Amino acid sequence: MIKFTIKESEFLNENEGCRIATSAGDTPHIAPVTYHFEDGFFYFATDYDTKKYANLKKNNKIAISVDIYSPSQHKAVVVQGTTTFIEKGPQFKHLYDIFFKKFAWVRENPWKEEEAPFVKITPKTKISWGLG
Repeated sequence: MIKFTIKESEFLNENEGCRIATSAGDTPHIAPVTYHFEDGFFYFATDYDTKKYANLKKNNKIAISVDIYSPSQHKAVVVQGTTTFIEKGPQFKHLYDIFFKKFAWVRENPWKEEEAPFVKITPKTKISWGLG
């Protein structure tokens, strides 16, 4: 399992937006998502009718970039990993409760088990910069 440094973990817990890259063939797809970072794993929600979901059903490999850019400083953690879907059960409930408290868009458009999944990212590689 990939270990994150204290500075990387702090940075990942301070932020909530990232970009994810998926692919199911020769065409990459990138999308912004909000995420939750817990115990070395990343989680985000998606709908069943999205390109993200379709790609990940065919190819569970993913890349994620959590970064902040300003003219004077660039901070980032970039991860490559694999994904699994969480559609129901205790882990779904746990994540849903976190997302409900954390994000207004969840409170405005709530959903139930098996209506939209969470995606769990298991990191396989990582690189970071600017966190020193």
